[in-house]
Amino acid sequence: MSAAHSDAMKPRRFLPGGPLRGRIRVPGDKSISHRAIMFASLAIGESRISGLLEGEDVMATAAALRAMGANIERTGANESGGEWCVHGVGVGGLLQPRQALDMGNSGTSTRLLMGLVASHAITASFIGDASLSKRPMGRVIDPLAQMGADITASPGGTLPLMIRGISPAVPIEYRLPVASAQVKSAVLLAGLNTPGITTVIEPIPTRDHSERMLKGFGADLTVEVEADGTRIIRLRGEAELTPQVIEVPGDPSSAAFFVVAALLVPGSDLVIRNVGLNPTRAALFEVLRAMGGHIEEVDRREVGGEPVADLHVRHSPLSGVEVDPALSPSMIDEFPVLFVAAALASGRTVTSGLEELRVKESDRLAVMAAALTAAGARVEEREDGLVIDGTGGEPLPGTHGAPIATHLDHRIAMSMAVAGLASRNGVEVDDTRPIATSFPVFEELLDGLTK
Repeated sequence: MSAAHSDAMKPRRFLPGGPLRGRIRVPGDKSISHRAIMFASLAIGESRISGLLEGEDVMATAAALRAMGANIERTGANESGGEWCVHGVGVGGLLQPRQALDMGNSGTSTRLLMGLVASHAITASFIGDASLSKRPMGRVIDPLAQMGADITASPGGTLPLMIRGISPAVPIEYRLPVASAQVKSAVLLAGLNTPGITTVIEPIPTRDHSERMLKGFGADLTVEVEADGTRIIRLRGEAELTPQVIEVPGDPSSAAFFVVAALLVPGSDLVIRNVGLNPTRAALFEVLRAMGGHIEEVDRREVGGEPVADLHVRHSPLSGVEVDPALSPSMIDEFPVLFVAAALASGRTVTSGLEELRVKESDRLAVMAAALTAAGARVEEREDGLVIDGTGGEPLPGTHGAPIATHLDHRIAMSMAVAGLASRNGVEVDDTRPIATSFPVFEELLDGLTK
């Protein structure tokens, strides 16, 4: 870590406070925000997006698409996020960017935009920060190379990398070797500008925002579900996308931190408004209910093809559970904060099938095991998951001495902030800056609730 970088770190001790009470809105869903900007940039005409998450990751997507010819402007904001106007270039209309596309910390931006570039006759270089530059891109490189793109990556299949797109690309039938919404979306995005039918076979369902939104923009896309649950997604290429008006629902991954905090802190009674409850994303809430958590859905409705509700959460004693590994893809980003809930439950929580967490922004299994142990929890790290023996509702002791190492991972920082609320002496994290990648107002919302 460079001296300049370490000088700029922003440590903070998160202290126990009062109950979380009131009504809040969390920022717009990150996955949907990325895709709204991308698909609007590929439509011909003006799309309007409200509730857009204005974190650094989504802004990296917007900057890259501007560099390739889309006109993307912020026109205002409301309490749930930014209001934006996008004039797209049309499928096939992306322009050669003049300089490298800087992805910052965003794996989603990188993998999805690689898919877009792959079927355009342009060349683009992708660069990112130190954390993103360690993350493997091979799983996206393989199918895009099959479609005809020429990709030169750094050793280990990482950034920086250069992709020379091809038009026309070759339509493929691709069976996902691992459950990954990003790989699926990258292949579908490449398929938009590819003649013929691009097919993705998904043995384990993952978040389906791309499919829902592509249909909303007018793409010819079908999803067939086989008896064993395998999904076969077919997209007819050379699509013409129609501009849309999109309202982005609140991000369930962001809501998760406040749901767990309200369950753990005695006296809490909190309503989180306008939370997206796409079934491929909301498994955490099912698991927390199975542990005894009071989480009620109020005013369930549909917004832009996505199910949405207000969540009413009350402090609840939790019990340990064995988490079904089949739920992992639909709560993969929520495991760090689930581990915090497990640390305060009664009895033992067992998680497995989580190898994917070792190649996120950090090795989230190793980092959360170390962080919770430092805060006084009883944690056993296994190859594919954590086993946690909870305190039975007693606060965690908290951290003494060195702060928790967050490894530039926003979800580690926010999860340990929640652990601090449920501790006796507080939990200190070494750096809160990465939180801005996905949830710029997290600390402000948290401080407003617990004062």
